[in-house]
Amino acid sequence: MQYDSISWQRAWEYPAFRLKLVTGLIILLGILVFAPDYFLYIQSREGVLLNDWLLNELPAVNVSSYIFLMLYPFMALMIWRMVEKTAFCITALWAYIFLCMGRMITIYLIPLEAPAGILHLEDPFSVFFYGTEIITKDLFFSGHTATLFLIALCLEKPLEKYLAFIATAILAVLLMIQRVHYTADIIAAPVFSYLFGMLGKRISKI
Repeated sequence: MQYDSISWQRAWEYPAFRLKLVTGLIILLGILVFAPDYFLYIQSREGVLLNDWLLNELPAVNVSSYIFLMLYPFMALMIWRMVEKTAFCITALWAYIFLCMGRMITIYLIPLEAPAGILHLEDPFSVFFYGTEIITKDLFFSGHTATLFLIALCLEKPLEKYLAFIATAILAVLLMIQRVHYTADIIAAPVFSYLFGMLGKRISKI
C-alpha cells in the first residue's frame, strides 16, 4: 500500500505502515548495536591484498573533508524527504537496512586487506558503525558509494537526483584517491544499491 499523499497521523492508523516502520527501526537499531563487534572481527582476520592497477595510477591524497561534503548534505536531504513523505520513508528505511545487511554479508564472504598506502578516513559519524576503533577492512563493497547512489535512486525530484548522481561519481574518485577502497569495491556498490533500492520499494508497496 502507498502512503505518499497522507499525513503521518493518517498513515499511523494503518497497521501495515506501523509494522513496517517500527520493525524497520528496530532492525536498524539492532544493526547499529551489532556492527562495532562485527567490524572488530573483520579487522582482526587476514584478507587478500589486491593489485589494483587503476588505484596505483591515482595520487594518494587525504580528501576526507571533500568526501563528507559529497555525502552528508545528501544524507540530510534524504532524511528531510523521509520526514515529508511516509511512503518515501518506508522505501528509504528498508532499502538502507538491506544495504547494511548486504554489505556485512559481502564483507564477510570476501575478506580483503586494506589497499596499499591507505589514508585514514576521518569520518566523525563512523562511531555509529565502528565504535572508537579504526576499521580499514570493510571493503567490498563501498558503503559510502552505495549509500549515496541509493540516495540518488530514492530521491524523486529530477534536479536532486541529477546532483546526487554527480556527487556519487565524484565521491567514487575521491574514495580511491584516499586509498580506502579498491576499484572493484566502487564499481560493485551501485549494482548492490540498485538491488536494495528495488527491495525497499517492494516493501513500501506491500
